[in-house]
Amino acid sequence: MLNSLSGRFLILTTVFVLIAELLIFVPSVARFREDYFLNRLERAQIASLTLLADDMIMPELESELLKNAGVYNVVLRRDEVRQLVLSSPIPAPIHKTYDMRDPPAWMLIRDALVGLWDTEERVFRVIGNPVQDGGMLIEITLPSAPLRTALIDYGIRILILSAVISIVTASLLFLAVRRFIVKPIKGVIDHMQAYAKAPEDARLIIMPNAGVTELREAEEALASLQTQLTGALKQKERLAQLGGAVSKISHDLRNILTSAVLFTDRIDASEDPTVRRLAPKLVNSITRAVNLCESTLTFGRAEEPAPRLMRMSLAETVDDVIAGERLAAGDHNISFSEDIPMGMNVRADAEQLYRVIGNLVRNARQAIIASGKPGEISVVGSENDKCWQVAVTDTGPGLPKTAQEHLFKAFQGGTTSGGSGLGLAIAAELVRGHGGRLDLDRTDETGTRFVISLPKFDLILSPTIV
Repeated sequence: MLNSLSGRFLILTTVFVLIAELLIFVPSVARFREDYFLNRLERAQIASLTLLADDMIMPELESELLKNAGVYNVVLRRDEVRQLVLSSPIPAPIHKTYDMRDPPAWMLIRDALVGLWDTEERVFRVIGNPVQDGGMLIEITLPSAPLRTALIDYGIRILILSAVISIVTASLLFLAVRRFIVKPIKGVIDHMQAYAKAPEDARLIIMPNAGVTELREAEEALASLQTQLTGALKQKERLAQLGGAVSKISHDLRNILTSAVLFTDRIDASEDPTVRRLAPKLVNSITRAVNLCESTLTFGRAEEPAPRLMRMSLAETVDDVIAGERLAAGDHNISFSEDIPMGMNVRADAEQLYRVIGNLVRNARQAIIASGKPGEISVVGSENDKCWQVAVTDTGPGLPKTAQEHLFKAFQGGTTSGGSGLGLAIAAELVRGHGGRLDLDRTDETGTRFVISLPKFDLILSPTIV
């Protein structure tokens, strides 16, 4: 109970109300003490009127008047003359004099607190202004005990009232918090627990309906999260199914490509110069296709194999990619260029790096063709003390906004209309397997530039190095 939100709110509310009441209690006691003195001054003045009306009164009457006024002596100052109007024996010397003619508030508070803690029997002198212009000044002497008793009684009544107000206020706030905050939060928790049992069921996604702004924002954020998670789970299921299908297709395709490799052996015997020049590239392409089928990446079912790192010529790989893409470009007005320094050998898996660069160049070619305008694609290699870099730049229309928001995410970051985004997702995963990074350097209406960075030093997760 006390560990709950409403329980702690109840405690805090009670404490804060008591603190507020305490801040009210201190000046209230000071005001009560001031009123007590002024009341005694007024009573004493009224009692003194009897003597002013008749100079001679009986001692018994004088004692009765002083007792009713609650004072020992009454002194009036009239016409610049101090006159002891009523008097009786004082049991002790006067301890302190209090001037009630417009005293400062801090002094009233201080004297009231001191009076509460002072348990000694004392005699006070109080000076004040007579009411109704009944003279210039009135002085009384009175005992401290009745004043302290009245202060304590008043203080107890104030504290009891404060406690009652605190309990009532805290209880009302407790009920309000349970109704408007705790109950909606428990509703959100129930939704979360129900959703956790069957996250694939879109019917269990919470419908925001809270009246409190903050709670509604929390419900909307939860609904968005649940919607994304449900979509991701469905996508994962589809990917798993796709993985099984791709595995079957790759198995049969591998057999077909293996047969094609056998047929290419006969092409080598051709005397045609063009055939002899293109035959090795055809063999390399078919070999890569066979290797790809044997290590097919099936999202949600299998992981890409660790790269076999070895020193390889970057220029040869880029040349193979460009040659294939030139053929694919056909009659479209697309120019290709490559700028790889002579002797630039990188440490990478040749097949995987070919797939990375091939995916980037293919995406660039498809984007330029889709724009219907001529374009240029360039592949530039460079290196520094820490890494090798390969930049793939095109003059296409740039990546759409959706692709930028979901970059490198399968089935979400397609760079062209109808694209699946698998190419970039595969490329990014392969580069990460090398311990490197694939970054989007820029994209706008003038074109797009991707940069592949491969580290020169040993990786923390060391793959097989040949």
